[in-house]
Amino acid sequence: MREVRVAVVQMNPLLGESEENLVKISQFVERVSTEQRVDIIVFPELVTSGYECGVRFTELAERVPGPTVNLLAQRASDFGVHIVFGMVAKERVESIIYNSAVLIGPDGEVIGQYNKVHLRGEERMAFRAGYRYPVLETEFGMVGLMLGWDLAFPEVARSLALEGAELLCVCANWEQPNVEEWRTYTLARACENAVFVAAANRVGEEPSYTFFGHSMIVGPRGEVYAALDEEIEGYIVAKIDLDNIRHIREESQLFQCRQPQTYRAVVRKY
Repeated sequence: MREVRVAVVQMNPLLGESEENLVKISQFVERVSTEQRVDIIVFPELVTSGYECGVRFTELAERVPGPTVNLLAQRASDFGVHIVFGMVAKERVESIIYNSAVLIGPDGEVIGQYNKVHLRGEERMAFRAGYRYPVLETEFGMVGLMLGWDLAFPEVARSLALEGAELLCVCANWEQPNVEEWRTYTLARACENAVFVAAANRVGEEPSYTFFGHSMIVGPRGEVYAALDEEIEGYIVAKIDLDNIRHIREESQLFQCRQPQTYRAVVRKY
């Protein structure tokens, strides 16, 4: 058995208040880690900044590693836990910024970064789209990162699963009234790829959006291990066994029976 304790935090970041958000993230890391043993904690998308920052995203963007990553790396090291969170990241060219997810290991080292590929609405005006789906190796297994609207595209989760991901960490800012879409996509991505999904969606209000939470941890048969149905801040924890993935895939022949030669339309540009 490869048992992993996964925690998902449902948080309400303050718009544009990075320092206050980092304090709250740090408090959640300490609270979760001291109340029970966990291996990985997943936070929502853009949790350090909020969503509707507009041109301020350029001011809030940081390099990876940078001050925000370094602070959370220290917290990860303090409590011996992996941390996944969403932030605004920039490259050496100051004008290029990304909606990113970062995975930090329990030794405080950055394991990897994912830049969101599927930008939605006003995100296209603020961020440059990413172009690859990294699968990151941790001490307990292989992890894939997804952000927000990526969840609506089955190709993302399938690509990560085919590259060996066993746990998909989804950092999200899904808004009202799309609760049923969020739930359906999360269950489907887990079930159709026989992977675990830890999906952290934020709560709270901003000028144009109300975010509904409904964070959850889902198993490879689409079973819900834990869920936060209330629109409040909080966290959930579930113990999962990554070895279940191999058993389910062997039983279902899910990947072995694929017929890629018939899927040409999937990769044809619309």
